Amino acid sequence: MVHLKLVLLFVVRLVAPQHYEGSGYSPDESLHNEVHVEEVPRTPFLDYRAPRWCYTLNLPDGEVACYSPQGGTYHSTLGTRCLLSCDYGFRLIGSRSVQCLASRRWSGITYCRRIRCYVLPALPNGSYYCSIGVHVDSRCDYTCAPGYVIEGDRSRTCTEDGKWSGTEPICVDLEPPKIRCPPSREKLAEPNKLTALVNWNPPQVKDSADGIITRVKLQGPEPGSELPEGEHIIRYTAYDRAYNKASCKFTVKVQVSRCPVLKPPLHGYITCTSAGNNYGATCNYFCDGGYDRQGLPSRVCLSNQMWAGTQPTCVPMQINVGVNSAEAFMDQFFEKRRLVFVSAPESSDRFYKLQNTILQQATCGLELRHVTVVELVGQPPHEVGRIQELQLSAEIIEKLRQALHLSRSYFSVVLIDKYGMDRERYREPVSSDELFTFIDNYLLSHQEAALRATSTDPCE
Repeated sequence: MVHLKLVLLFVVRLVAPQHYEGSGYSPDESLHNEVHVEEVPRTPFLDYRAPRWCYTLNLPDGEVACYSPQGGTYHSTLGTRCLLSCDYGFRLIGSRSVQCLASRRWSGITYCRRIRCYVLPALPNGSYYCSIGVHVDSRCDYTCAPGYVIEGDRSRTCTEDGKWSGTEPICVDLEPPKIRCPPSREKLAEPNKLTALVNWNPPQVKDSADGIITRVKLQGPEPGSELPEGEHIIRYTAYDRAYNKASCKFTVKVQVSRCPVLKPPLHGYITCTSAGNNYGATCNYFCDGGYDRQGLPSRVCLSNQMWAGTQPTCVPMQINVGVNSAEAFMDQFFEKRRLVFVSAPESSDRFYKLQNTILQQATCGLELRHVTVVELVGQPPHEVGRIQELQLSAEIIEKLRQALHLSRSYFSVVLIDKYGMDRERYREPVSSDELFTFIDNYLLSHQEAALRATSTDPCE
């Protein structure tokens, strides 16, 4: 019974008029209820024959080729399909094919973009020039700065794929520097010297590339050097930053002006400065002991290769036996001769005879060593004094005996050097070997020793 009541109530609710407060319906209107159907939007009418269904395609820097269902003269009718392409040097961005849709629009958006290559980087020590910038077919030619050589591609072209052909070149410094040495020269040696002071300017060096010279090497003497006689080669080598090098050379010839070689005078010798016969050299003349020089003491080699003055001569010294003192007699031989005094009680003395024989056989050796023999023999008033072929007076004999302490009672030999000094005494005859050995070891001057060392013994 309860269920039945609920069903009836539901039916009544369905049949009862729908009236809600604020619904917009009045009770009267609900009695005349109408059904209103919302109008569905109408589908546009597709006209495949309309000549301009879509707007006309226009592709700047490109071409459009359209194919319409209505024929070749229709380019924008519904369903028309167009193929798009770009001019040379341009790239197509978007679809290559579009179709005119029912929405009166084309199925895609497409445009042509100019193909560009990237800007080429700067070329160190060089440059490039492009015909049309960075566009397709633009050709860029490379050149290097003076002194540089290009390695790699000399030109590159912008291709259709937006890339440059070839590879980037480089400019390298392969050219050596330019170097010029000063001219060769001749120089005359300075007076009294065998060398010449020679100066010259440094070489002129220039790098053909960046102008930078890293090092200049000298092989040979420095400028301002004293160069000896002969030809000297001076070489310079220059290096640039790329280690390229270049060399040049020149010669310096030093000449010595010379006079004829002088010959020493007979019974004399000469000593010369420098080389002996070069310009400015001075030669001094000396005579052997027992000889006096007659003429100039020295001569100079002149610039005209001639000697000044004339050759002096050496003549035997004049012994003066007429002096009145032993000192005056000895002074005649100062720095000229050595003296050997032979004293004997009488001419028959056996030691005297033996010594006289030894000295006569050693005449050459005595002369070679500048030794003069003085004999004091006998007793007054018959005492004899001799030097070479000259006779000494009794007065001089006595004074010499007193000065040299020579006794008449026994045989004796006294050796006097060139300075008048008593150097050695003998109470018995002395052999020539012993006498010469003593002189050679103790009495020769440096000049005499040098002459003896450079000359042969004429007594052999």
